[in-house]
This record gives sequence, structure tokens and C-alpha cells, in this order.
Amino acid sequence: MTNPATHHPANEKDLATVEAVRQQSAPFKGAMSRIDARPGYDAMIEAIPMATGITYEKASVGSIAGVWCRPNNAQASSALLYLHGGGYMVGSAFAYRHFAGQFAARTGIVAFVPDYRLAPENSFPAAVQDVHAAYRGLMEAGFTKICLIGDSAGGGLSLITLSLAHDDASKGIGIKPKCCVVMSPLTDLALTGASHDTKAIEDPFLTKEATQLFVDAYLGQQDPKQPTASPLYGQLSLLAPTQIHVGTSEVLLDDSVAYAAAANRQGGNVSLHVWDRMPHVFPSRIDMLTAAEDAMFLMAEYIKKHMVS
Repeated sequence: MTNPATHHPANEKDLATVEAVRQQSAPFKGAMSRIDARPGYDAMIEAIPMATGITYEKASVGSIAGVWCRPNNAQASSALLYLHGGGYMVGSAFAYRHFAGQFAARTGIVAFVPDYRLAPENSFPAAVQDVHAAYRGLMEAGFTKICLIGDSAGGGLSLITLSLAHDDASKGIGIKPKCCVVMSPLTDLALTGASHDTKAIEDPFLTKEATQLFVDAYLGQQDPKQPTASPLYGQLSLLAPTQIHVGTSEVLLDDSVAYAAAANRQGGNVSLHVWDRMPHVFPSRIDMLTAAEDAMFLMAEYIKKHMVS
């Protein structure tokens, strides 16, 4: 199956906002790839607007601690599994509750955000194991329709879990996800994408050097091209429908482009949305960017379409 990318132009107001963000973040560019950046990163993510009508509850699913985001009158037997970003080194379920809650509110589906183990204290494959356990835990709790959502490293984890769950279901173990939605996913820990260099100046937040520090802390000396580390190198046919959103002003642009091309070449069903001059995980800036609100609408509609079938 061949799915051409959908390109979204930027408006002048958004471009001005992105430029202001670029200037604001310039002194801190690439500075999040350290353990001591965790509090600052969590504070930044927690500032994402809280959706109305959502209640939050700390709990464990599949023995993995995390946070439930529960909308009023949620769909029965349906769940979103939100996997947070942060380069496998920073980020937390509690900080991401507002962002995950936005998806819960817009779809009417409960969302669980697992606190998977972080590097360097817990290296690969700890995060993969935890997320896989959370997915199985949702099934054991009676959820029969599951959508995977993730951003950045969490987007890569979502795509890895998509493949693992498909393999399990093919062996008669559990169910396949209904769909997957990812934002600026980290799909290639070998960092082979040309955009690491061509977008180095344009990206307001990430650098190749910082991304390499994340990878080194997470993988150590292990092979970055293992499919459970880099979903780009996996077997991608017959997986659940997937929607990807990425900006052109980010070093991880080619991670999305390459994954979508590889999956569709293998007969997959990946819809790629490329947003002109938008930065890394721009949908999180729903209080600032029209493009973020537009992307959130597209993702919510995509999820609802596949979760009701």
C-alpha cells in the first residue's frame, strides 16, 4: 500500500510563535539529555493545558505504575495507552497527565500513562518490557479495544509495542491494537537520518549530539538497529493502522518519513502528516499554535474512527 504524505502549510501567526519559542529555547537547546533535567522537563510538560471533564488517578496496570486519565461517560472496553517522550531518560506519567488527558477528552476514551523505567538507571530493554506489560495488563483488565499513542521516544515505544502486540496476537496471545497515533517518533536509534544534519539549525530543541547522549544512556553498547530498539528496522507489514505527525523543523523528521515509507512499502497502512516549519512534538502546544489544535483534531478523529469499528 502506498500512502502519500499529507503536507500542511503554516500560517503567519504560528510562524511568529515558533520563532519566539526558538529564541526563548536557544540557551537550553539540547540540554535535556541529563538526569538533572528531569524536574525542568516535567514542569514544562505539566504546563500543557488540562482538559475539562477529566479526572486523574494514580494506579498500576500490569504491575506498572502510572496515571489514569478518565473522561466522563467513557466508552466501555476501550483504552488509550499513552507512552511519554523524553529520550528514555526524562519524563513521567504524572507530568504527562494533561497531554494524555487531552486525548481522553477529545475521544471519550480512558487513557493510561505508564511510568516505564528510565535510563541510565534502567537500560534497554527495560522500557520496552514495562510498556509491553502495561499493554497486557489492559487486556487482562478487560479492555478489548486499545489504541497506542506516543510522542518522541514514546512514539518509538508505541511503534515497537504495536509490533510486539501484533506478534503476540498472531500466536493466539491477546489482541492486536486497533490503531496507533504517534508524534515526532524516534524510530532509528542508529541516527542515520539526514535530517539530523540538515535540520540541525532549524530545530529549536534537539541536536544530534543530545540525541546520541539519550541513545548511549539507554542502549550502551547494544545494537541500535534491533527492532525492539528501533522500530524502523522491524517487520512492518500487517500492523494496525497508524497515523504519524511530524514537523519539518526537527532533526527527527526523517525518522517519521523513513518509517512511513518502509511500512507502506511492506504493505502497511501508515498515514504521514508533515507540518511545515513546526517543531518537535508541536501538538503539545495547543494553547499556542493553530497547527497543534488542527493536529489534535485529526488524531482524535482518527482514533475514534478506528476504535468504534
